[in-house]
Amino acid sequence: MSEVLYLKLNQNTEVHERDVFLGQLGSIWCRDKAIESKCKALKVINIQANKKERYVLSVMDLIKQMEKLDNRVEINNIGETDCIIDYQPNLKPSPVWDWLKAAAVCIVAFFGAAFAIMTFNNDGDVSNVFGHLYYQVMGVQAGGPTILEFTYSIGLPLGIIVFFNHFSKAALSKDPTPIEVQMRTYETDVNTTLIQNASREESGIDVS
Repeated sequence: MSEVLYLKLNQNTEVHERDVFLGQLGSIWCRDKAIESKCKALKVINIQANKKERYVLSVMDLIKQMEKLDNRVEINNIGETDCIIDYQPNLKPSPVWDWLKAAAVCIVAFFGAAFAIMTFNNDGDVSNVFGHLYYQVMGVQAGGPTILEFTYSIGLPLGIIVFFNHFSKAALSKDPTPIEVQMRTYETDVNTTLIQNASREESGIDVS
Protein backbone atom coordinates (compact mmCIF):
# COMPACT_ATOMS: atom_id res chain seq x y z
CA MET A 1 0.00 0.00 0.00
CA SER A 2 1.44 3.37 -1.03
CA GLU A 3 1.78 6.35 1.27
CA VAL A 4 1.03 9.83 -0.05
CA LEU A 5 3.71 12.40 0.71
CA TYR A 6 3.15 16.10 0.11
CA LEU A 7 6.16 18.12 -1.01
CA LYS A 8 6.20 21.92 -1.07
CA LEU A 9 9.54 23.29 -2.29
CA ASN A 10 10.67 26.86 -1.75
CA GLN A 11 11.85 28.73 -4.82
CA ASN A 12 15.11 29.77 -3.17
CA THR A 13 16.85 28.39 -0.08
CA GLU A 14 20.05 29.75 1.43
CA VAL A 15 22.33 27.13 2.99
CA HIS A 16 25.66 27.36 4.78
CA GLU A 17 26.70 23.70 4.95
CA ARG A 18 28.02 21.64 2.03
CA ASP A 19 25.63 18.75 2.69
CA VAL A 20 22.12 19.80 1.71
CA PHE A 21 19.11 17.75 2.79
CA LEU A 22 15.62 17.69 1.35
CA GLY A 23 14.08 18.93 4.59
CA GLN A 24 15.96 22.23 4.16
CA LEU A 25 14.40 22.96 0.78
CA GLY A 26 10.77 23.21 1.83
CA SER A 27 7.94 21.53 3.69
CA ILE A 28 7.30 17.77 3.72
CA TRP A 29 4.29 15.99 5.22
CA CYS A 30 3.26 12.36 5.23
CA ARG A 31 0.87 10.38 7.40
CA ASP A 32 3.63 7.82 7.89
CA LYS A 33 6.13 9.76 10.01
CA ALA A 34 8.89 7.23 9.37
CA ILE A 35 8.74 7.92 5.63
CA GLU A 36 8.50 11.65 6.31
CA SER A 37 11.63 11.56 8.48
CA LYS A 38 13.58 9.52 5.92
CA CYS A 39 12.68 11.93 3.13
CA LYS A 40 13.61 14.98 5.21
CA ALA A 41 17.00 13.41 5.92
CA LEU A 42 17.61 12.61 2.23
CA LYS A 43 20.85 14.21 1.05
CA VAL A 44 20.10 15.88 -2.29
CA ILE A 45 23.46 17.48 -3.05
CA ASN A 46 27.00 17.67 -1.72
CA ILE A 47 28.65 20.98 -2.57
CA GLN A 48 32.33 20.60 -3.41
CA ALA A 49 33.50 24.17 -3.99
CA ASN A 50 33.87 26.36 -0.92
CA LYS A 51 32.63 29.53 -2.59
CA LYS A 52 29.35 31.33 -3.13
CA GLU A 53 27.35 29.52 -5.77
CA ARG A 54 23.76 28.86 -6.82
CA TYR A 55 22.51 25.43 -7.85
CA VAL A 56 19.21 24.63 -9.56
CA LEU A 57 17.43 21.35 -8.78
CA SER A 58 14.40 19.95 -10.58
CA VAL A 59 11.58 18.43 -8.58
CA MET A 60 11.67 15.47 -10.99
CA ASP A 61 15.19 14.58 -9.86
CA LEU A 62 14.13 14.89 -6.23
CA ILE A 63 11.12 12.64 -6.79
CA LYS A 64 13.35 9.98 -8.34
CA GLN A 65 15.64 10.06 -5.31
CA MET A 66 12.69 9.85 -2.92
CA GLU A 67 11.17 6.88 -4.72
CA LYS A 68 14.51 5.07 -4.62
CA LEU A 69 14.58 5.71 -0.90
CA ASP A 70 11.15 4.07 -0.39
CA ASN A 71 9.10 2.64 -3.26
CA ARG A 72 5.90 2.85 -1.19
CA VAL A 73 5.85 6.63 -1.34
CA GLU A 74 3.54 8.48 -3.73
CA ILE A 75 4.70 12.09 -4.03
CA ASN A 76 2.32 14.98 -4.52
CA ASN A 77 4.20 18.16 -5.36
CA ILE A 78 2.27 21.28 -4.35
CA GLY A 79 5.18 23.74 -4.48
CA GLU A 80 7.79 24.88 -6.99
CA THR A 81 8.80 22.65 -9.89
CA ASP A 82 12.39 23.89 -9.65
CA CYS A 83 14.29 25.16 -6.66
CA ILE A 84 17.48 27.15 -6.18
CA ILE A 85 20.08 26.35 -3.56
CA ASP A 86 22.02 29.48 -2.66
CA TYR A 87 25.22 28.31 -0.99
CA GLN A 88 26.82 30.89 1.30
CA PRO A 89 29.91 29.51 3.05
CA ASN A 90 30.43 30.36 6.68
CA LEU A 91 33.13 32.99 6.36
CA LYS A 92 34.61 34.96 9.22
CA PRO A 93 32.55 38.15 9.61
CA SER A 94 34.32 41.45 9.03
CA PRO A 95 32.52 44.29 10.87
CA VAL A 96 34.84 46.90 9.38
CA TRP A 97 34.11 45.77 5.82
CA ASP A 98 30.37 45.67 6.53
CA TRP A 99 30.45 49.23 7.90
CA LEU A 100 32.44 50.42 4.90
CA LYS A 101 29.93 48.91 2.48
CA ALA A 102 27.02 50.43 4.40
CA ALA A 103 28.73 53.84 4.42
CA ALA A 104 29.41 53.63 0.68
CA VAL A 105 25.76 52.79 -0.04
CA CYS A 106 24.57 55.67 2.16
CA ILE A 107 26.90 58.16 0.45
CA VAL A 108 25.85 57.07 -3.05
CA ALA A 109 22.14 57.13 -2.10
CA PHE A 110 22.44 60.55 -0.44
CA PHE A 111 24.23 62.33 -3.26
CA GLY A 112 22.22 60.48 -5.91
CA ALA A 113 18.92 61.52 -4.31
CA ALA A 114 20.17 65.09 -3.83
CA PHE A 115 21.19 65.32 -7.49
CA ALA A 116 17.82 63.91 -8.63
CA ILE A 117 15.90 66.41 -6.50
CA MET A 118 17.99 69.34 -7.73
CA THR A 119 17.58 68.38 -11.39
CA PHE A 120 13.82 68.00 -10.87
CA ASN A 121 13.58 71.41 -9.23
CA ASN A 122 15.63 72.94 -12.03
CA ASP A 123 13.59 71.29 -14.81
CA GLY A 124 10.32 72.33 -13.17
CA ASP A 125 11.67 75.82 -12.40
CA VAL A 126 10.32 75.45 -8.86
CA SER A 127 11.92 78.68 -7.58
CA ASN A 128 10.20 80.69 -10.32
CA VAL A 129 6.87 78.99 -9.58
CA PHE A 130 7.22 79.81 -5.89
CA GLY A 131 8.05 83.41 -6.79
CA HIS A 132 4.91 83.78 -8.94
CA LEU A 133 2.76 82.10 -6.30
CA TYR A 134 4.12 84.35 -3.55
CA TYR A 135 3.45 87.46 -5.67
CA GLN A 136 -0.13 86.39 -6.45
CA VAL A 137 -0.92 85.82 -2.76
CA MET A 138 1.09 88.59 -1.09
CA GLY A 139 1.03 91.18 -3.88
CA VAL A 140 4.75 91.93 -3.59
CA GLN A 141 7.86 90.37 -5.04
CA ALA A 142 9.79 88.05 -2.77
CA GLY A 143 13.13 89.47 -1.75
CA GLY A 144 14.63 86.09 -0.84
CA PRO A 145 13.61 82.73 0.56
CA THR A 146 9.98 82.66 1.69
CA ILE A 147 7.67 80.44 3.69
CA LEU A 148 7.07 78.42 0.53
CA GLU A 149 10.69 77.27 0.29
CA PHE A 150 10.70 76.55 4.04
CA THR A 151 7.56 74.37 3.96
CA TYR A 152 8.73 72.69 0.74
CA SER A 153 12.03 71.75 2.39
CA ILE A 154 10.16 70.20 5.33
CA GLY A 155 7.40 68.57 3.29
CA LEU A 156 9.77 66.85 0.86
CA PRO A 157 11.54 64.59 3.41
CA LEU A 158 8.28 64.01 5.29
CA GLY A 159 6.62 62.93 2.04
CA ILE A 160 9.48 60.53 1.32
CA ILE A 161 9.18 59.01 4.79
CA VAL A 162 5.41 58.57 4.43
CA PHE A 163 5.71 57.15 0.90
CA PHE A 164 8.39 54.61 1.77
CA ASN A 165 6.53 53.82 5.00
CA HIS A 166 9.67 53.05 6.94
CA PHE A 167 11.97 55.11 9.09
CA SER A 168 14.49 53.43 11.38
CA LYS A 169 12.60 50.67 13.26
CA ALA A 170 9.28 52.50 13.21
CA ALA A 171 6.81 51.75 10.42
CA LEU A 172 3.58 53.58 9.75
CA SER A 173 1.80 50.36 8.80
CA LYS A 174 2.46 46.66 8.32
CA ASP A 175 2.24 46.93 4.53
CA PRO A 176 5.49 46.26 2.66
CA THR A 177 7.32 49.38 1.58
CA PRO A 178 7.81 50.20 -2.13
CA ILE A 179 11.50 49.30 -1.75
CA GLU A 180 10.60 45.90 -0.28
CA VAL A 181 8.14 45.26 -3.12
CA GLN A 182 10.75 46.12 -5.73
CA MET A 183 13.37 43.97 -3.98
CA ARG A 184 11.03 40.97 -3.92
CA THR A 185 10.13 41.54 -7.57
CA TYR A 186 13.81 41.71 -8.49
CA GLU A 187 14.56 38.57 -6.44
CA THR A 188 11.73 36.68 -8.18
CA ASP A 189 12.99 37.79 -11.61
CA VAL A 190 16.53 36.66 -10.76
CA ASN A 191 15.30 33.26 -9.56
CA THR A 192 13.17 32.78 -12.68
CA THR A 193 16.11 33.69 -14.92
CA LEU A 194 18.44 31.27 -13.11
CA ILE A 195 15.94 28.44 -13.49
CA GLN A 196 15.33 29.19 -17.16
CA ASN A 197 19.07 29.42 -17.86
CA ALA A 198 19.64 26.07 -16.15
CA SER A 199 16.89 24.50 -18.28
CA ARG A 200 18.40 25.93 -21.47
CA GLU A 201 21.86 24.66 -20.55
CA GLU A 202 20.51 21.16 -19.98
CA SER A 203 18.67 21.16 -23.32
CA GLY A 204 21.56 22.80 -25.23
CA ILE A 205 19.54 25.93 -26.07
CA ASP A 206 21.36 29.25 -25.95
CA VAL A 207 19.59 32.58 -25.42
CA SER A 208 21.53 34.07 -28.34
